[in-house]
This record gives sequence, structure tokens and C-alpha cells, in this order.
Amino acid sequence: MAEPLLDARGLRKTYGQVEALRGANFTVYPGEVVALIGDNGAGKSTLVKNLVGAAVPDSGEILLDGKRVSFNSPRDAQLLGLETVYQDLALAADLDAAANLFLGREQVRKGLLGAFGVLDKRGMRERSVAAFAELGVQLKDIDAPVATLSGGQRQSVAIARSVAWASRVVFMDEPTAALGVVQRERVLDLIRRVRDRGISTVLISHNMPEVLSVADRVEVLRLGRRVARFKASETSLEELVGAMTGALEHEEEAA
Repeated sequence: MAEPLLDARGLRKTYGQVEALRGANFTVYPGEVVALIGDNGAGKSTLVKNLVGAAVPDSGEILLDGKRVSFNSPRDAQLLGLETVYQDLALAADLDAAANLFLGREQVRKGLLGAFGVLDKRGMRERSVAAFAELGVQLKDIDAPVATLSGGQRQSVAIARSVAWASRVVFMDEPTAALGVVQRERVLDLIRRVRDRGISTVLISHNMPEVLSVADRVEVLRLGRRVARFKASETSLEELVGAMTGALEHEEEAA
């Protein structure tokens, strides 16, 4: 197997008397979809926050391309090619899809106008159209406010925004939650397209059938620790649930 792209080792994080992470490990390999699963309270959200700079671990280490890194903010992680699609999408509802793709990264026009902060709306729109087309994202009107788009289309815009700026890993937190069947399938296909571009994807999900349909590997978190790892093609729904609940014991380093 290839060397890990992102490797978390022995992460610990405590909030008051609550030990959210108890020496958690997590591994992402190049060009894969790896699912992070676990019951409520397993520590998934805390682990992801530590991996994307939204929180700082009390101890342990994070390696990127084999080199130790530390993130004091999400911006630190973004600068190293890690992006996140949050469950609330973090989109600006009144702005169109192109403006959301460049949200926080707006481009200004060249020359004197740029010096006065005039935005290059045409250039951003052209790049957005190309980015959506590359991922197969179909929007009826790219100039419409995202508030007028369907749930699946908004999710696609959020994913496309992360992919446009990510060079290594995209974290997706429950990307199909509250979507209809057709919209879910489109988002899952989008995740596959992201993987095909060579960008690793971390899928955080409670939907086990979706996990098995789209993930290459699955890592299970329970009580703040990684307790099992599986190849998605070699496991079952029952085995995943058993690892999550502790009904089936696994040696987490054996996989």
C-alpha cells in the first residue's frame, strides 16, 4: 500500500472533564475515499476539527506527506491543500454560485482597477463555469442566488468550491443529509469524480449503505479511539455496525 497522505497518530483532546479523543489514529491514502464512521459521541467531529485546524489537539501528531504539521486555524490547513465541506455548507445564500466558489478568495481586476479593489467578476464566472463542468455539476442558472437552488445543487456548489481549492484532501461532513434519492445519487457520483481527479476524500457519514457504495476504505471511531479499519469491498453492514457498537471486537491495527 502507498505511504499515507495524511496520518494522525495518538491524538488526544479534552474539554473540561470530557475526553473527546483518547489517542485517536486516522489515516488517509492518496486518491481514495475513506469513510469515517462512529456512533454519536464517538469523537468524529472532534477528530475532524483537529485535522482541519478548527481545534488543536492536546497531544499526538499529524503528518502530511510524512512531515509533521500543526494547524492553528482552518486557514493553515487550507494553505496546505485541505478543504472542508461542512454540514451547513457555509454558503452565502444571497450570492450566486460563482461568487460562492470564490467566497473569501475573491479575485480583483488587473491594473488600476484592481488597486482599488474592483472584482474580476467575469474572470471568476468563467473559472466557475469550468470548475462546475469538470465535476459534472449542472446548474440551471449559474447567476441565480444559491438560495433559489435545490438542496442537491447547493451541496454540489459547496463540494465544487472545496475541490476547486483543495490539492490534497477534502473532508465532507454528512454530504447527503436531508437530500432526496436522486439528489443523493448525484452527490455520491460527485464524490467519485473528486476521487478520480486524484484528490483524497474523507466522508463522515451515518448512512452505512452509502458508505459501502462509495468508499474504498472505512475507519471506525468509538469512544475517542480508532477501533477498526476495513476495505469497503470486503466488509458488510453488520460488521460495520458491530465495530461501531462494540458488539464485534477488532484489532484496529490489523487491517
